[in-house]
Amino acid sequence: MENSVSLSNELDPSELWALRVGASPLVGTAIHDGHAVWPHLSNLMSLNEAGRLREEDPFTAEFVEDIPTSIVVRRSRFEVDLNRAPEGAIYLSPDQAWGLDVWRKKPSEAEIARLLNQHARYYALLRHILTDIESSFENFAVLDMHSYNHRRSGPDGLQTPQDDAPDINIGTFSMDRDRWAHVLDPFIASLSEAKVQGRPLDVRENVAFAGKGEQTRFIHEHFPKTGCAIAVEFKKIFMDEWTGVPDREVIADLRRAVASTLPVLEAALRERA
Repeated sequence: MENSVSLSNELDPSELWALRVGASPLVGTAIHDGHAVWPHLSNLMSLNEAGRLREEDPFTAEFVEDIPTSIVVRRSRFEVDLNRAPEGAIYLSPDQAWGLDVWRKKPSEAEIARLLNQHARYYALLRHILTDIESSFENFAVLDMHSYNHRRSGPDGLQTPQDDAPDINIGTFSMDRDRWAHVLDPFIASLSEAKVQGRPLDVRENVAFAGKGEQTRFIHEHFPKTGCAIAVEFKKIFMDEWTGVPDREVIADLRRAVASTLPVLEAALRERA
């Protein structure tokens, strides 16, 4: 692993998200990759950067690099969480944030309104992009990339048993599973054939998480016949979840694993086009 972490120091601190649009029915998103917080909000927070980073999804932007259309969110989920419905998108109490006390002083109503406007702008953008893709390709698939911790008892504590924590958890809670089986099953099979550091990936469905996030729900609500949104949760085998230090070799393996599924997804989508 590397010995230090650089979190987007070269990025424009006012950037909300980075969008790349390609001619394909495939979309990748990394909506929890971001770490940036507006300075005036950071001054109100009791949670420090390391605490924020532990629950963010750093480096997941790299898993969408090979997907023709992608959105990478630059803002921290502790500012506003785009994978929650608006009423729960700002962590105003510890029970919304894994027991963490996020705010030393809670944001004003005006600041909350501005953050919720960010949330609304994101979903307006997403709907616009997907509507355009739908008009061009009829069916589409969105890979909604996330990551999760598996050493919650501390830096030297026991890991979550593998039975309860697959390398990649596929969440399908809001999906019409029967309708999209012809896309989802080959995708899972393809990922399962990939290797990380020489060993096969453990890929399972709805084990550590069920994919109950707002983004997949939103896509399945607004594009019920044409949009297959798959929540892809990577266990943090690609980094030290306590220090934030990445393992670049594992990240490269996981990126190749995702890339290997893209022709499979496109072929499956063509079956129903």
